[in-house]
Amino acid sequence: MGGKYRITGNKYPKMRRPRRRGRLVGLTVASVVVLGVGGWGTLQLIDVFTGGGRKASAAGDGECGVKTKASPSPSAKPLPEPRTITVNVLNATTRGGLAKKTADELKKRGFKIGDVGNATKQYDKKVKGTGLLLGPATALDTTLPVLGTQLPGAERRTEAAREGAAVDLVIGDGFKALATQQDADRALTKLARPEPAPTTKKGC
Repeated sequence: MGGKYRITGNKYPKMRRPRRRGRLVGLTVASVVVLGVGGWGTLQLIDVFTGGGRKASAAGDGECGVKTKASPSPSAKPLPEPRTITVNVLNATTRGGLAKKTADELKKRGFKIGDVGNATKQYDKKVKGTGLLLGPATALDTTLPVLGTQLPGAERRTEAAREGAAVDLVIGDGFKALATQQDADRALTKLARPEPAPTTKKGC
């Protein structure tokens, strides 16, 4: 160039290359990722040392309304063993031989057998279900549940004026057979050792 704007000397000004936007964007994204990972790691450390407000258990995750650890069941009255229970087997149906057959089977399973025969007029031909279990008031949560494991679905009743500890098994029209020995034993074991009830978190 000549004239007024002539450049002299052997050094020329260096022209800078325009910065690449791609590189700036990449650096920005990388910085955000690093910050995010660092923040997540910090939260994890805080959660480890503080417990994070949640304590896991074998029965649940500890959140509101969800099962947590199971609480032991309250102490219950010990159930009587079959050998201590006297059962009167009475037939309220029109089918013959049911009382003796049922009584023999209960005897094999360890129950004591009392009277065997037809049901009284009060219940004869009036029991529509599988059967009716009768006993004194004290038998409601002791003897009757144990006898009930032998005949699932049978109705249970207590008689306040009843004397003695013996209970009645009145065979109804819907009776087919006692529960199998295996099913009855399983039900008896579950009755004697009920599973503890789960508890839930309070104050939520």
